[in-house]
Amino acid sequence: MPNERHILLLPGSLRAGSANEAVLRTAAAVADELPGVRTTYYTGLAGLPHFNPDHDTDPLPQPVAALRAAIEAADALLFCTPEYAGTLPGAFKNLLDWTVGGVEISDRPAAWINCAAPGRGQGAEATLSTVLGYTGAAVLADACARIPLERGAVGPDGLVADPLVRGRIGEVLARLAAA
Repeated sequence: MPNERHILLLPGSLRAGSANEAVLRTAAAVADELPGVRTTYYTGLAGLPHFNPDHDTDPLPQPVAALRAAIEAADALLFCTPEYAGTLPGAFKNLLDWTVGGVEISDRPAAWINCAAPGRGQGAEATLSTVLGYTGAAVLADACARIPLERGAVGPDGLVADPLVRGRIGEVLARLAAA
C-alpha cells in the first residue's frame, strides 16, 4: 500500500497475558482498521542474551541482529511496559541496552502507552524516556498516553473490547503514523 506506515510494537513484559501485551495486541487489531497503518508485534524479548558491550560488535548475536533489523524496518515504535520496583523490568531494559550501540532507533518516531493503574508507572515512563534519549529516538510526547486498564478489561481473546480504550489506542497509532 502506498504511504503505508509500519509501527513496531515492543512489549516490556515477559508475562503471557499481561495488560501490556493486551494493549499492544489491541493496537495491532485497531491498526487493521486504520488505512495505511501496519504493525508488527515483537516477540523476541525472552530470547535476547544479557547485554555485554564486548558482544555489541559484528557479527551480532542473532537475536540482537533480528531486533535491530525489526527496528530498522519500522517507521515508528510503540512501547508498552510494566513497572517493576519503580523502573523498567530487567528484560526490557536489556532490550533497550542492545539498541544503544546501534543507530536504528536514532531519529525514529517513538511513543509509549502506560496502562498502569492511576498513580503507578511513572518510574517506568521516566526511565524509558531517559533511555530513549540515549538512543536518539524522536519521542513524540503528544503520542505518549496513559490508558489505565482495569482488572477484567481484557477479554478471553487477549484484547481490550472497551471502545473508549480502543479509540485512545487508535489516537496514539494515528499520531505515530503521521510522524
